[in-house]
Amino acid sequence: MAEGTALVNLGELAKPATVLIEKISEAVGGVFKPHQIKRIAKAEAEAALIEAKSEIKITDLHRRAMHRFINEEAKKQENIEAITAKAIPQLEDKSQPQKMDDDWIANFFDKSRIVSDSEMQELWAKVLAGEANAPGTYSKRTVNFIGSLDKSDAILFTKLCGFACMMGGVTPLIFDVEKKIYADADITFTALTHLDNIGLLRFESVAGFARQGIPKRFGVYYYGTFVWLEFPKETDNQLEVGKALLSQAGLQLAPICGSKANPAFLEYVLNRWQDQGLAPFSPYPRQPAGA
Repeated sequence: MAEGTALVNLGELAKPATVLIEKISEAVGGVFKPHQIKRIAKAEAEAALIEAKSEIKITDLHRRAMHRFINEEAKKQENIEAITAKAIPQLEDKSQPQKMDDDWIANFFDKSRIVSDSEMQELWAKVLAGEANAPGTYSKRTVNFIGSLDKSDAILFTKLCGFACMMGGVTPLIFDVEKKIYADADITFTALTHLDNIGLLRFESVAGFARQGIPKRFGVYYYGTFVWLEFPKETDNQLEVGKALLSQAGLQLAPICGSKANPAFLEYVLNRWQDQGLAPFSPYPRQPAGA
């Protein structure tokens, strides 16, 4: 982006994007302008330098400190603009950025402005767009959590979600961490313990978890494939769901983490359920009407 060029021209954007940018500008303090201007952070820093020169004798140390400040603020500004630019194409026509909480926006950019990695910016952009599309989707706690998340942790969590099904909520099905299918994706005892320690899930290596009170037929959705499970009893059935459950932060991040299906895993899970006496219906490419 050329120096002195605004990120966007508000007149060229659809209304939700325009409102989002205006909302961000109000909450963060004039992040964008519709005209060609110097980057606000740099302009303010330069103004501070001019004022300081008029009052005191500037030493080399002062100059180096001010230049560092200017460069750091310019980089933060660049990160803010990059994340916002990545979020704009993900806005929906029905999005309601005008209802976003100013404190939430301020906190969001306070945490995300130091993020320069492109892939991590994509994650932040998904959160920003998701909150604009449906205000209240992401808690401040989740935003703060992402701020502490290393890229390696995000990659590991994405791998974990490749083993997750939708059954009322996103549920990772981690039955036996010694199995090759998990190990090949780096989902090991150590990895699960780490994800538990940082707050993305709860890992019970011995007892595991089960879903209670399931009716005779129960639907499970896995990345475009819908499967009916048929249980022996008409009501009050139980389904083993493995040794990991996502935390609130994990549940909010799972849909946007970029995970992908593993066809071998679906076969593994279906065989396991069949061995337990369940009767999975033939998988459908999509959820049948009325399901």
